[in-house]
Amino acid sequence: VQLQASGGGLVLPGGSLRLSCAASGSIFSINAMGWYRQAPGKQRELVAAFTSGGSIDYADSVKGRFTISRDNAKNTVYLQMNSLKPEDTAVYYCNAVITPAGWKGSHDYWGLGTLVTVSS
Repeated sequence: VQLQASGGGLVLPGGSLRLSCAASGSIFSINAMGWYRQAPGKQRELVAAFTSGGSIDYADSVKGRFTISRDNAKNTVYLQMNSLKPEDTAVYYCNAVITPAGWKGSHDYWGLGTLVTVSS
């Protein structure tokens, strides 16, 4: 199982970016999936995620600006980021809790990060 993230880059304050993360491999089920970020000198934090209970969690700092969505047929989640601020600058990581095909139990997977830089 692999997670492939894309969509990062440099954007002006107030701009928008969309991140994508696709899970591939022998997957039985995806139990949770979302995005975390880590800014320089800070701990990794949740940005937005579909939880195992079926709800959506957002960090308070991104509510009203970021929207997570998914395409179950493609095992892909998206993060639409609007009204970006310099403090959103971070490496964004895709995370998923997946039960691989033929395995018992779920496992935690991380994608390679994608850098988002918000700067003028």
